[in-house]
Amino acid sequence: MNKILKRALLPSLMAASLAGVTLVPAKPAAADDQVLRDAGIGAVTNVVTGAVRGRHNVLRNAASGAVTGAAVNGANGLRKTHNRRHRNAVQDVGVGAGTSAVTGVITGDGKDTLGNAVDGAAVGGAIHLLTNH
Repeated sequence: MNKILKRALLPSLMAASLAGVTLVPAKPAAADDQVLRDAGIGAVTNVVTGAVRGRHNVLRNAASGAVTGAAVNGANGLRKTHNRRHRNAVQDVGVGAGTSAVTGVITGDGKDTLGNAVDGAAVGGAIHLLTNH
């Protein structure tokens, strides 16, 4: 009887949980209208840092940089409207480093986590320098 309940109840419970999480967001996305700009800055910066470090997979570097740039934008979007104009360098570099390290693990490039974090920090720093008013 226990197996029957698990097989009948768990899939329905998981489907309901998934629908509740994905269809009813608690808060709108934090990225602002400049997310494509930051993703582009991230892609270009990561391609350059990848070339400097001898990692010549341009497509993987660009994709990782774009994800990192979007994450830096999203983290900045969590701040109040007044503070969005005055970006925090430590936050941008930290979010860039963390996101790039995690992205490297997800894309199968987890052997060089420190290098990925350095690339992400460069992306966060570049976005901060190019977009801080």
